[in-house]
Amino acid sequence: METVSQLARLGLFDAKVPRYTSYPTAPHFKGDVGPDQFSDWTAALPPDSKISLYIHIPFCRRLCWFCACRTQGTATLSPVAAYLETLKAEIALLGAALPQGVRLSALHWGGGTPTLLSPGMMTDLARTVFATIPMAEDAEFSVEIDPSEIDDARLDALAEAGMTRASIGVQDFDPEIQKIIGREQSFEVTRAAVEGIRARGVTSLNTDILYGLPNQSRARITESVQKLLSLSPDRVALYGYAHVPWMARRQTMIPSDLLPTPEERLQLFDTARRLFLWDGYDEIGIDHFARKGDSMAAAAQDRTLRRNVQGYTVDPAPALIGLGASAISRFPQGYAQNLAGTGDYTRAIREGRFATGRGHAFGGEDLLRARMIETLMCSFSIDREEILRDWGGSARQIDAMFDDVKRAFGEFVTISHRGLDIPVEGRPLTRMIARAFDAYQMDKAGHSHAI
Repeated sequence: METVSQLARLGLFDAKVPRYTSYPTAPHFKGDVGPDQFSDWTAALPPDSKISLYIHIPFCRRLCWFCACRTQGTATLSPVAAYLETLKAEIALLGAALPQGVRLSALHWGGGTPTLLSPGMMTDLARTVFATIPMAEDAEFSVEIDPSEIDDARLDALAEAGMTRASIGVQDFDPEIQKIIGREQSFEVTRAAVEGIRARGVTSLNTDILYGLPNQSRARITESVQKLLSLSPDRVALYGYAHVPWMARRQTMIPSDLLPTPEERLQLFDTARRLFLWDGYDEIGIDHFARKGDSMAAAAQDRTLRRNVQGYTVDPAPALIGLGASAISRFPQGYAQNLAGTGDYTRAIREGRFATGRGHAFGGEDLLRARMIETLMCSFSIDREEILRDWGGSARQIDAMFDDVKRAFGEFVTISHRGLDIPVEGRPLTRMIARAFDAYQMDKAGHSHAI
């Protein structure tokens, strides 16, 4: 109880801070990065290197009210078919710009609802990708799967295309909560999807579950987590629901008076966290859990875990390229984001140019601060020697940053000759501590609660 009081005094229950899947964060992207920079950065990748590729499918059969992603509803596959033709043209543009011998270390289909595609569309898209950029021998191909929008034919198509990991959104299994957030998806439907995935030899399964939902209680989240554990996922993301109706209008359908308080959110997170730990999962970063032996658990142990616009990853590729409307790429030189509107995106690609609409070219202390924030988010520590050796800056500058953080957060951070660490009791403050290393101004209205 005393720890909770101390966290409250430090502002944990009032703060709104970024999730730091990029640095600087997307609100700081500007229009001075465009198609020319994207083309130049792509051409500058080393020949015979590996890249990670993300393909965004922004369509859904149903629009869940809790979701703040850039998606649009559709009752037919006609707009999806037209969008896929544009995607294929963008893939061709990328293939022409890439240096010789570049291969994929990871491919991810996200959205939206990628499983909205027909089996033929899935096969066609996969063939187009692999004909343009071959997969490396140890590459991973993951797909976000909506259990309510999948069947045997589509699972067969994905398996035949080489899917190695499936990602399923659960959110919560309580029927009342599902109805409030516009995401009715029974445990039975979810279990059937999991069984279908595994029956096709896809043994790696990711799942997402939310805390902080309306009418969620410790008893309800306990029941949902126990049901989820019965499916034995390899990885679990325990995300905090971000209620931002001023940014995502569909969230106005969710009554704000039914949402738990920030203090109750911490209790919900801790309840779910303890259940995952009791079931033998390793805790990964601020909101992930992985089975022992999973590659993410191994990466957390040996400090090779990374964080990018898709969240936590074990992929070591130096570049993540995003294709599709609103997709974000991360190159060694900076970030590039495609135009968000499907119409604007389509026009750009059909005119034979990349659809980059904005981004950020790294400069100044960006890479130094990005690495400090990333390692805090991944391992709750900053290795002083690594930062000085690999990322620039002076010992005096780094020590001054550490001292400022120590003054602000007291016993919730420790400083030694090795660097800075966040002890277990201070980890709810991680995003706030990371914010202390962020040199950019922040609009609090654009971010979610720190817990």
